[in-house]
Amino acid sequence: MLKGKNVVLAVTGSIAAYKIANLASMLMKQHCKVTVLMTQNATNFINPITFETLTGNKCLIDTFDRGFQYSVEHVSLAKETDIVLVAPASANVIAKMAHGIADDMLTTTVLACECPKLVAPAMNTHMFHNPIVQDNLKMLKRYGMRIIQPDTGYLACGDFGEGKMPSEEVLMSYIIKNIAYEKDLRGKKVMVTAGPTQEAIDPVRFITNHSSGKMGYAIAKACMLRGAEVTLITGPTGVKTPDFVKVIPIISAQDMFVAVKDNFMEQDIIIKAAAVADYRPSVIAEEKVKKSEEHLNITLEKTTDILQFLGEHRRRGQILCGFSMETEHMVENSKAKLEKKKVDLIVANNLKQEGAGFGTETNIVTLITKDSEISLPLLSKDEVAHKILDIIVDMKVF
Repeated sequence: MLKGKNVVLAVTGSIAAYKIANLASMLMKQHCKVTVLMTQNATNFINPITFETLTGNKCLIDTFDRGFQYSVEHVSLAKETDIVLVAPASANVIAKMAHGIADDMLTTTVLACECPKLVAPAMNTHMFHNPIVQDNLKMLKRYGMRIIQPDTGYLACGDFGEGKMPSEEVLMSYIIKNIAYEKDLRGKKVMVTAGPTQEAIDPVRFITNHSSGKMGYAIAKACMLRGAEVTLITGPTGVKTPDFVKVIPIISAQDMFVAVKDNFMEQDIIIKAAAVADYRPSVIAEEKVKKSEEHLNITLEKTTDILQFLGEHRRRGQILCGFSMETEHMVENSKAKLEKKKVDLIVANNLKQEGAGFGTETNIVTLITKDSEISLPLLSKDEVAHKILDIIVDMKVF
C-alpha cells in the first residue's frame, strides 16, 4: 500500500519515543522508505541505533554531521519526502515549529518540507492544556499541519489525563490515509450502505441474512483513502469500523431506509452494498405451545426497495451504484436491474462461485454499466472496492 513512498518520522524528547520503533517496523513492512530524525533530547529515551537497524537508514540528529554523502541533507530529504510525522511532539518542539525556529536537524527539515505534516503531541496533561501550548497547536493548524489528538489515560509522570500519545496503529492509520492513494475523490461526499438487516419476529428472535458487511466496509475505507467524506450506514456486523468514516448504525430495513432517505440528497455518490431483508414480519397471528414446541403463524410484509427509491429520487449529478447477488443468469438479471432501478453501475456476483459472496475475504464480480461489462478475477474485497471506484471516477459526471 505504501510501496515507493518516503516517510520521515521526527522523534522528540518524550518517554513515548519508544512507540516509534514499532511504528518504523510497521512502515517497513509496507515497503516504504523510512528516515528517522531525532532531537538530541530524544536520544536520552531511545538509542538511534534502534531506528537505524529497523529502517536501514542513518538516523539524523546533527545538522552539521559529516558522516553522510555530501548534500544539504535537510533540503534533499525534504524534497523526496511524502509525509512527515512529528511523534512524540514535545511542547518545546511544537513551540519551535509554530514560530519557525529551526535550530537542529529535525526542526530544520520540517520547516523545509512542503509535504503533508502530522503532529502527535505527547506530554503531561497540565502542559498540554496550557494556553500557550494550545495557541501553538492552533498556529500549526493554521499553517496546514494536522494535529493528532492525544489519548486520555495514565501518564508516565503519574498523572491521569489528556496528553498520552495514541497507539502506533492510530499513527499508522493517519499516514496511510494521507499518502496511500491519490485523492481523486477529494471534496466528494459518499454514502455507503453495508451489512445485513434484522427483522424482529418477537422480542427474542429475528429474520436476517448471511451478509458480513465486509464488502461495504471495504468500499467505505477505499472511499476514505481516496479523499472522500464518507457516511457508512451499517447493519449489525463484527467488522472493524473504518477509521475517519461517519457511521450510522441501524437494525431493520426500515431503519436503513430512514437513514438513507435523511442523508442521500447531499451525497455525490451512493453505493448500496447492504443485503437488506426483502420481507419483515408484520403480524404474529397465533402463538401456542404444544408438546414443548412453539408454533408461530407469521404474516410477512415486503420492505421498501431502497435502491429503487434512490433511482427514482436521485438528484442531477449523483452517481448510484448497486449490488446484484444472483445464483443464476447473473449478467442478464443484473442488466435488467440496472435499467429498472435507474442506476449507473451494478456490481454483480454469483453466490455459487467459490471465493465470492457472503463472509469471504475475496470476491469475484462483474461491473456492469449501460455501455460496458467488466469481469474481474478473484480479488480481495479491498481490491474489488478500488476497482469499483475506478469505474465511478471514470464516469466524470460530478
